Amino acid sequence: MTKIKTAIIGAAGYTGGELLRLLVHHPQCELVYVHSNSQKGLPVTSVHPDLIGDCDLVFTDQVQTEGIEAVFLGLPHGETKGFLENHSFSDQTVIIDLSTDFRDESNGFIYGLPEINKNRIQSSKRIANPGCFATGIQLALLPAISKGWVKETLHLSGITGSTGAGKKLAKTSHFSYRTGNMSVYKLFNHQHLKEIKQTFNQVNLSYDSEILFVPYRGNFSRGIWITAYFPFEGTQDEAVKAYQEFYQDAAFTFVSEQDIDLKQAVNTNKCILHVQKQEGQLVIYSAIDNLLKGASGQAVQNFNLAFGLDEKTGLNLKSIAF
Repeated sequence: MTKIKTAIIGAAGYTGGELLRLLVHHPQCELVYVHSNSQKGLPVTSVHPDLIGDCDLVFTDQVQTEGIEAVFLGLPHGETKGFLENHSFSDQTVIIDLSTDFRDESNGFIYGLPEINKNRIQSSKRIANPGCFATGIQLALLPAISKGWVKETLHLSGITGSTGAGKKLAKTSHFSYRTGNMSVYKLFNHQHLKEIKQTFNQVNLSYDSEILFVPYRGNFSRGIWITAYFPFEGTQDEAVKAYQEFYQDAAFTFVSEQDIDLKQAVNTNKCILHVQKQEGQLVIYSAIDNLLKGASGQAVQNFNLAFGLDEKTGLNLKSIAF
């Protein structure tokens, strides 16, 4: 099979680096070029030194559209629309956008959450990759929302590693701020809530409960842990069975009947869930890697689906247990 000619636009950041790490070894991908305005002319390994021996490409600020079959857009939020207005790719080019710009499914984009949109992704050329917190939260709650179990205000908390803030320096991403520290940000108004509500309404048109989400900055580099709970009249066995049935065909989402921890998911494209009933509440834990299942790994999963490949191609990654 001829390899798929692929480009990455905005490849100098964390998500761009993760895309490179996945795609340089993807058996069906040929990386034609990697784009960065800020790093043009520099070897990829000068920005991502862990790729020494794996990638000999040089960053370019030129955008080639002819002959490109797939393009990943890792641009800052709000810049993708303008970029696509100025650079015209073929209608047959698969475009996977990792920003927030098209997650409302505007401009012909499909929301790229494979667990519920697999068939649509397989027939789409324009895919909006979900946000990291949005992925962890949606996968934690979609079975319950689809069953109509959530009837009251939904309470959520989530903690993310420092890579979730991006590579650009900020006060709250400095080591001296993060280490031994935790803090809340965007209380109850995180930008991912919009796409979360959109997806909940997709699986249950009558869902209209308020979502109260408390996001935390964690003192670790990567990973997301979500805790969600709501009143539940059923049994734990009923809930576990419903979750296992909902995700029985999912390539990367797993329901564990044992307690879970974040390291099980870090460095993988997995979402690992644990469901239990306690004090009349159904409690769901969700663990993902924010840079993989929450960003670049899921983008490659969508790439695989769009080109008719096995969903797991290039994504057989192992967690770091110790």
